[in-house]
Amino acid sequence: MGFFDFLTEEIAIDLGTANTLIIHNDKVVVDSPSIVARDRITGKIIAVGKEASMMQGKTHENIKTIRPLKDGVIADFDASEQMINLFIKNIPALKKKLFNPALRMVVCIPSGITEVEMRAVRESCERVNGKEVYLIHEPMAAAIGIGIDIMQPKGNMIVDIGGGTTEIAVIALGGIVCDKSVKVAGDVFTNDIIYYMRTQHNLYVGERTAEKIKIQIGAATEDLDLPPEEMSVQGRDLLTGKPKQVQISFREIAKALDKSILRIEDSVMETLSQTPPELAADIYNTGIYLAGGGSMLRGLDKRLSQKTDLPVYIAEDPLRAVVRGTGIVLKNLTKFKSILIK
Repeated sequence: MGFFDFLTEEIAIDLGTANTLIIHNDKVVVDSPSIVARDRITGKIIAVGKEASMMQGKTHENIKTIRPLKDGVIADFDASEQMINLFIKNIPALKKKLFNPALRMVVCIPSGITEVEMRAVRESCERVNGKEVYLIHEPMAAAIGIGIDIMQPKGNMIVDIGGGTTEIAVIALGGIVCDKSVKVAGDVFTNDIIYYMRTQHNLYVGERTAEKIKIQIGAATEDLDLPPEEMSVQGRDLLTGKPKQVQISFREIAKALDKSILRIEDSVMETLSQTPPELAADIYNTGIYLAGGGSMLRGLDKRLSQKTDLPVYIAEDPLRAVVRGTGIVLKNLTKFKSILIK
């Protein structure tokens, strides 16, 4: 503990493709979509987060909405840096400070990330006044957030389905034994729905509408115990060019998402096949844990369970499992030193 520790603030960040969450003083203080709206002429950022997501698909030529993160990694360095900066400035406790405090940060990264992508994350954080930046793999953070004791000599399997990537990892003794990162997740599901609406209903819908469909009636399988109501969807008719409305059911969405979910299933099977036998025995007893927004897709746990013949559990509040884990690591840096990437 140095003399200047009172000038240092600690924050935990889950930089996601779809949402960015920040924990400060054990509370989630920022939970916003990872979207930035930029003025094309001046290059200024007009809005970030929820405001910017309201603009998505509704802008004129002088405003552009950007999603700085693609597939879980930084695609637009400049925009992501400004986004992180604005999110940190919006933390209520830091707004009252006279000057910008130095930050000690723990940031989540996908497990399949390259050295270059890792450096982009680290540099973005250092440029927003991050004095100590620690990185942690997402499945690791998710496991801690779910409440698993990762330091024990016992195998646990985590499937974290985010916006850009699905992270599958088998964790034991505070390390990742085998992992797989596939770029099939929430964004791909959304695009599948857009494609399905175009090909089956000749209806052109935007990203926001497709996202809404996914949340309201999205399903991974056609036999659900509590099927959601049908939903009316508005968009542009591709044949006449007029706005029109159609009714769709969850069964159609299950068909639309089938191929992508198959790819996730195959990746889970592949990871299981690479698991050492002793850990496989543990997983048979503990089952598979699902985290991330994608795990809220109706019937996904059932479908994975049928495929693997293992019990599948969804984390409570799966959207925040990763950031919760990151927050726990931030509080116990010395305990989790071994799993952080400095």
